[in-house]
Amino acid sequence: AELWPKRAPGIVVSTPREAVILASIVEKETGVASERPQVASVFVNRLRKGMRLESDPTIIYGITQGRPLGRGLRRSEIDRPTAWNTYQIDGLPPTPIANPGRDAIAAVLNPPVSDDLFFVADGSGGHAFARTYDQHLANVARWRAIERQRAGLPPEPVAAPVAPTPEGVPPGVEIPPGAQVIRVPQQPATAQ
Repeated sequence: AELWPKRAPGIVVSTPREAVILASIVEKETGVASERPQVASVFVNRLRKGMRLESDPTIIYGITQGRPLGRGLRRSEIDRPTAWNTYQIDGLPPTPIANPGRDAIAAVLNPPVSDDLFFVADGSGGHAFARTYDQHLANVARWRAIERQRAGLPPEPVAAPVAPTPEGVPPGVEIPPGAQVIRVPQQPATAQ
């Protein structure tokens, strides 16, 4: 109650109840206290842009009602609509998913300014944050490699690029007799 009057102007939550709901998601997303403001900023940015929160702990809450799941999420659970599944619903779920701490509430009420829209585990107990979807996909690939390594699995094979032959046709591609090869100029690679 004492934090609400000190909230930043123009925040995305319009009531103390909404602040507690969003703070509960921030609380469950990270056990690293120093990350809570950054996680709150991501969720605030996503809500401002009309994006879904896409928070795994909300799915888990919809399945277990607050008890531990004890395993990873299944694709079918991510795809299943529940009132708490923020991959499937717009905005906030109807209730908090946990009891948020003061730091999570403060982070929601006064989020730092950032352009981050995504985050994923980084293997250290914390998260890698990203402004763009391409950056996020690279972070996800790093996380999946860490998961494979921890499970004792070999790295995912990376397909080697196929170099075109001098005629512009990749090796192994048969051109039917009489067919014409149309060359399309390659676009220069752009830096990301």
